[in-house]
Amino acid sequence: MNTQPDRIIIFDTTLRDGEQCPGATLNVDEKLLIAKQLARLGVDIIEAGFAVASPGDFEAVNRIAQTVGTADGPTICSLARAVKKDIQTAAEALKPAAKPRIHTFIATSDIHLQYKLKKTRSEVLAITEEMVAYAKSFVDDVEFSPEDAGRSDPEFLYQVLERAIAAGATTVNIPDTVGYTTPAEFGGIIKGIKENVPNIDKAIISVHGHNDLGLAVANFLEAVKNGARQLECTINGIGERAGNAALEELVMALHVRRQYYNPYLGRPVDSEESLTNIDTQQIYKTSRLVSNLTGMLVQPNKAIVGANAFAHESGIHQDGVLKNKLTYEIMDAQLIGLNNNQIVLGKHSGRHAFGARLKELGFELAESELNKAFIKFKEVADKKKEISDWDLEAIVNDEIQQAPDLFRVELVQVSCGSNACPTATVTLRTPEGEELTDAAIGTGPVDAVYKAINRVVNVPNQLIEFSVQSVTAGIDAIGEVTIRLKYGDRIFSGHSANTDIIVASAQAYVNALNRLYAALKKQEEADKAEGNTSAAASV
Repeated sequence: MNTQPDRIIIFDTTLRDGEQCPGATLNVDEKLLIAKQLARLGVDIIEAGFAVASPGDFEAVNRIAQTVGTADGPTICSLARAVKKDIQTAAEALKPAAKPRIHTFIATSDIHLQYKLKKTRSEVLAITEEMVAYAKSFVDDVEFSPEDAGRSDPEFLYQVLERAIAAGATTVNIPDTVGYTTPAEFGGIIKGIKENVPNIDKAIISVHGHNDLGLAVANFLEAVKNGARQLECTINGIGERAGNAALEELVMALHVRRQYYNPYLGRPVDSEESLTNIDTQQIYKTSRLVSNLTGMLVQPNKAIVGANAFAHESGIHQDGVLKNKLTYEIMDAQLIGLNNNQIVLGKHSGRHAFGARLKELGFELAESELNKAFIKFKEVADKKKEISDWDLEAIVNDEIQQAPDLFRVELVQVSCGSNACPTATVTLRTPEGEELTDAAIGTGPVDAVYKAINRVVNVPNQLIEFSVQSVTAGIDAIGEVTIRLKYGDRIFSGHSANTDIIVASAQAYVNALNRLYAALKKQEEADKAEGNTSAAASV
């Protein structure tokens, strides 16, 4: 194995660390959709989950390994603590993958050893050696992470890494677990590892970092200059607390400034070859998919994929861009797949043309999904004269990324105005097929709709976020609504798109309620099964 490749390996952990972001919980089908898109994006490794964490996590890792982990696809990875059960479960979940990787970890900072692990340094050294070797007995590709490496004693860190590599680790990942380090410090840690771990030439150095101080991307770029060749990142930078290093920012920084980074990877300064295997034209689509499914909106001023990333309001900027884009733009929007809003289809377009255009946009739909999306397309086309690629994307995402089809919106009717009391009537079809209608008044039309829906569904919840975005410009634009509900300590998201923003609001709310309702039913069934097991055990 070449431990000093002349390119950067992209390790995507959106489905593992990214999903740990509060409110970003995904079901198995949604994870599979994202995994397929990550494969199209060209990531080298997908960390599909933490297989031992739950049956759902195991199923997600297993299905992604089976569906996306093909011989010509990405490496599929599962996280595992340095514990035999974790490693066994990860290995079992990864069996269908052509290129499986087990990523095992144990903390190495003194604060973690003392308060979390309650173990000595010598015990951690022994566990590292034993568990890496154990993981190696299942797969050839083993990654090891010393958790909280950024705050670990360097001399102890060198010892742990040496043992891990000797036991069979092919990648050693250096995590800044709490986002504590600065770029110079983080670069120094990587340099110190290169100079002081005797067998480091037998493993690729990886980095993982959180954005608590807003320095994750800068830290990673400094790590590249000092010898890191794998970057662990997430789409839109989602993840625990302030998130992870953002994949799109890292990839585009390396692309736009490749002449600067070329020498650090042993390339000629003027080489135009990309430093990663990422298909940059898939970046925007991937960002939108992750945002829609997780319910985590991308802030307008977000680098690369934010709504304002390529917008110019200043007169001076506008004048310069009109004369030459390079005056104020360092990259072309089309480079990330953000094409001009071209009109491609209308209400007279047929199913074949619709399906062909979706394929061009990167969607691979099953026959049933295509049929559902086409029906929605026709509905929208009757209301809008011109259908853009962005509209198509919103239509497809809305139709194929739905929550369990339990409650369904059949009718929404509102009455409101400056001197009127906002009133809403809704009709929902229940999971049993019964149609129930109720009405409510509220502070506004959406509030009234939600109160009426709550009267029908009758599941207590707290609405903690409601946001609306326009897909395109114009009075007839499709509006996308994203909401988040809280039930106990769990958060459920819902998303919908419609030319009628009130209807989209109702559908997004029911979408989230369906996720909540399904979770409650699943928990109820699990409790019953546990009760039966306990009763049987007592006989």
